[in-house]
Amino acid sequence: MRIVFMGTPAFAVPCLRILVEQVEVVGVVTQPDRPSGRGGAIRESPIKRTARQYGLPLIQPRKLQEEAAMDQLRDWRPTVIVVTAFGKLLPKAVLDLPPLGCVNVHASLLPRWRGAAPIPAAILAGDTESGISIVQMDEGLDTGPVLSQARYPLSLTTTGAELHNALSELGARELARILPAFARGEIQPEEQENARATCAPQLRRADGAIDWRQLAKQIERQLRAYDPWPGSFTKWGGQRLIIHGGEVGVGDEPPGQVFLRDGRLAIGCGEGVLLPERLQLAGRRALPAAEFIRGRPAVVGAQLDEAADSN
Repeated sequence: MRIVFMGTPAFAVPCLRILVEQVEVVGVVTQPDRPSGRGGAIRESPIKRTARQYGLPLIQPRKLQEEAAMDQLRDWRPTVIVVTAFGKLLPKAVLDLPPLGCVNVHASLLPRWRGAAPIPAAILAGDTESGISIVQMDEGLDTGPVLSQARYPLSLTTTGAELHNALSELGARELARILPAFARGEIQPEEQENARATCAPQLRRADGAIDWRQLAKQIERQLRAYDPWPGSFTKWGGQRLIIHGGEVGVGDEPPGQVFLRDGRLAIGCGEGVLLPERLQLAGRRALPAAEFIRGRPAVVGAQLDEAADSN
């Protein structure tokens, strides 16, 4: 097989690495370099760096429909195009180009959590399992027939970062397992049940704002789901206060009210209380809750914003 690989973030790197080890990767497509961080420095995508390590041909078109991009794809003559977290829908001209079409490695058990952010969506919803789906791509958003699925159990402590890393590796292993059989025509794609579909749209930084009127168990899920991005934050004294991890406790204090329970910091919620593990003011390092209140005792008794804005 002649493989063209399309991907951008770190999640896609294990898939590219395992393909290089097993088949002929004739070209890589990734998103253009973009500014990153507070300084706005231009950074290469993880897939671009990986492609350069292997000496793979690489293009970074702004649009796949560009004439130069389409010419390069035709010149590579791919048998199949493998897509993992590329970041854009593929136009029909690209979908129809390889003889075996395009396959996508998606981080959910489709049709549940179609879209750009399936990993945090699964944790936020309290799902008991997630997984990988490998699909034959069509013009829809994660709507193509399923070639294979691999399941991954979720615990009550699974974070977004942990699930990201686990599914990244699981996706690479599942891709390597099924790709030879797919090329031989031994896999029968199964249509998705559209009636069961759920959507996981792209996250924004503002989505990390904590609404203290929610149930404590839902806020605790948010802390795990949005780790590491966009994080979970509130406002205290006009400053952004980031909360890393927490436990759910019983209580009926007003939403956003900060108090001590048995010497431990607690925050009232719509139902129950949240016992935060670590707190961090913007631009500072994260501190254990006990250490944070020793340095800033005024936080005890404060009223946190119920729904902080994104600034």
